[in-house]
Amino acid sequence: MEDFILINAYTNYVDAHIARGVLEEEGINCWLKDENTLTIDPILTNAVGGIKLMVARSQAQRAADILNQLRKEARAAVACPKCGSHNIEEVSTPRKTSNWLTALLTFGLGDYAVAPDKVNHCFDCGCEFEIGKEE
Repeated sequence: MEDFILINAYTNYVDAHIARGVLEEEGINCWLKDENTLTIDPILTNAVGGIKLMVARSQAQRAADILNQLRKEARAAVACPKCGSHNIEEVSTPRKTSNWLTALLTFGLGDYAVAPDKVNHCFDCGCEFEIGKEE
């Protein structure tokens, strides 16, 4: 029986399935751990550690190389509108009122989680922006 190891963890099933699909297309033996639990109850994501992409130990290095290339391509597709850098990552923003209202509603209503607003953050100049919206 093949030994599987954790290669990455995802906070949502869309990103997890994209990564798994890319690896499977390359012939890498992999599967998603905790996918069903977190798809049914996403509020458990931090407690469980996300949806884990498990890869056969013998193919782990090749899988890591493929996922790194995938990340590089995703970063190259987005540039900061102020400085042109590609050192960008999508983050949830505490600066939007809707995120604070969502947090209060989630706390008050119990287990109904509403996704926070996300922006792209440039780590070189600090600019935060949304795709398609110039500041």
